[in-house]
Order: sequence, then C-alpha cells, then structure tokens
Amino acid sequence: MSKRQKTPMDITPLPRSETAPRRRVFVHDLVLDAYIGAYESEQGVTQPIKIDFEADVVEPANPVSDSLDDILCYDSMTQAIKAIIAEGHIKLVETLAERIADLILSEPMVISVMVRIVKPNAIPEAEAAGVEIIRTKR
Repeated sequence: MSKRQKTPMDITPLPRSETAPRRRVFVHDLVLDAYIGAYESEQGVTQPIKIDFEADVVEPANPVSDSLDDILCYDSMTQAIKAIIAEGHIKLVETLAERIADLILSEPMVISVMVRIVKPNAIPEAEAAGVEIIRTKR
C-alpha cells in the first residue's frame, strides 16, 4: 500500500486566532557563543549571549494529539536560532532579536513572540545588558 501525501483536507485546521485556546512555548537562558557586537574589540571573537523567547501559539483543534507535527517545537526553534548565529557576525543584538522574531513568526500557529537577547559581559559594572522585543503577526 503506497502512502499518499497529505492534502489540505487531511490537515487539522487551526481555530480562528481571536477565539482559539492558546499556549505559550518558551526557551529561557539559551547560552550560545556568538560573533556579535558593533565595537572593534568585538570583531573576530565570540562572546556569550543568553537568548529567551516566548511564543504565543494557537492550539491545534486536537491539542492532545501527541504529535510533533501539531506543535511549535522548541527544539526545532533552538536549532534554527543556532543556524542564524552560525551565519556570521551580527553587529547589533537588536538585529539578532528581529531575525529570531521573524523566524518564529513564520510558523503558522504563532500569534506573537517575545525575544530577549542578553550580553552578560557588555558592561563591566552591570550584570547584563541587552534588548527585549515583542512582535505580533499582522
């Protein structure tokens, strides 16, 4: 018996986002080394950054399907974030935050996302510095 491809009729539709139950998918304190920074001293060297994201998603029609195909997978998002960082030097944490937000918002079930990027070593007298953005799908 051959396996046929899924058609739009086979896929469980998402409820309307205004009325649908929601859940929040998150990763906190993802620590990665990144080529990031606008200053000359930050060129050509990695530095640690901490990344948090929280994505509000519409629950699928069958929220207990127990299938990775029906959820926003935080592991997949984490791997995609690592791929963004691996692309090369980024000057601003704001730029990285926007790229991560765009990535997460590209997922159909995501309604909004918060992304926080922290540079623990940015200011010697401070515990950390960084940026937090919130973006909503239009």
